[in-house]
Amino acid sequence: QVQLVESGGGLVQAGGSLRLSCAASIRTFSRYSMGWFRQAPGKEREFVAANSWSGGSTYDADYADSVKGRFTISGDNAKNTVYLQMRSLKPEDTAVYYCAASSGLLRAVRADETPYNYWGQGTQVTVSS
Repeated sequence: QVQLVESGGGLVQAGGSLRLSCAASIRTFSRYSMGWFRQAPGKEREFVAANSWSGGSTYDADYADSVKGRFTISGDNAKNTVYLQMRSLKPEDTAVYYCAASSGLLRAVRADETPYNYWGQGTQVTVSS
């Protein structure tokens, strides 16, 4: 059974930074594509960032326009962990952030939820103005 556990959320002032972590109980972590989504109060869950596999040990990443240049997704296969580094945070980044995993390497980044068959419980990020 795959489990994803997010951590690192909290309260931060606008302009600050946070790094979210997602620890995955996956034996073949390098064979999964990972993504981050978020859900703000009263809104639908939306794509934030995800990676895809380009072959060998090369991965690509893509981001929602609203976070490009501010957020970075990265992974550590040795630790079965994916990270979301968030900088220059804005009040509109306030949301519950979810880690998601696709049991199969995606050749292209997918911003829709369809290929992600495992989800974490979410971690709250609150950005004050």
